[in-house]
Amino acid sequence: MLNDTHCHFFSTPFYAAVGGDAAIKSLGWDAPGSAEALADRWVAELDRSGVTRAALIASIPSDAASVEAAVRRHRDRFIGLFMVDPTRPDAVDAAAATIDRGLRGMCLFPAMHGYSMHDETVWRLFEIASVRPGTVVSVHCGVLSVGIRQKLGLPSPFDMRFSNPLDLNAVANAFPNVKIIVPHFGAGLFREALMLADMCANILFDTSSSNGWIKYHPGLTLSAVFKTALAVVGPDRLIFGSDSSFFPRGWVRDVYEQQSAVLDELGVGREVREKVFGGNFDRVFRVRKA
Repeated sequence: MLNDTHCHFFSTPFYAAVGGDAAIKSLGWDAPGSAEALADRWVAELDRSGVTRAALIASIPSDAASVEAAVRRHRDRFIGLFMVDPTRPDAVDAAAATIDRGLRGMCLFPAMHGYSMHDETVWRLFEIASVRPGTVVSVHCGVLSVGIRQKLGLPSPFDMRFSNPLDLNAVANAFPNVKIIVPHFGAGLFREALMLADMCANILFDTSSSNGWIKYHPGLTLSAVFKTALAVVGPDRLIFGSDSSFFPRGWVRDVYEQQSAVLDELGVGREVREKVFGGNFDRVFRVRKA
């Protein structure tokens, strides 16, 4: 079984926010069409790639509806996550309503939107998650690089003061029933992410992307990252992600193949592989009846 916890749903509203048809043409990417059509294309892509289920991420704060449409259309294949900007005055009420309509988790980007994980609004969002069983919170820490913005020459005025994984310590302890996913092993703040996960049993690492942040750690390899994470965090809290996003590229098989090869190199058993590549996803995102 192979599941993917990190697929961006680059919808028509998403592209509109970065330049619309002109941006798509400049990139040489495929126009997504309707949310339903894009969902169908993702199902066909996952079928070709042997992926059973995937988490689709609404990649701007105002686009939860696109992912909701995809989940409604293919409830057995997708779970939906949506971006929240806690600096918006309606953030808490909108997040609660979105979860109540069926999406399974919030994605927070503190460096992107310029807020601290200690802010009152952030804690209110965690309160919402805590009383809705099965709701997760994904928090992007470390280096934040948005590839599409770079390709289009758009500014990325992010503030890394808010990127430290240790800033999650207090809220993770306050809401131990809420599973918190830290993508990309902390994206450059690996040591801090390990410390956080060692102290807080509700922290999971999402293994997604090329993990290019490794260049900031001289001598570190992806094999060493997995070996250390398995030793400190354990196999039950590592969850595979690809960081796939646009077409015609589709699902990024190279990421899976690289990580699979690393686990082979480390000589982990079948049970560990099954947890990382599928079982942990199914445990965190249990199938809900329609």
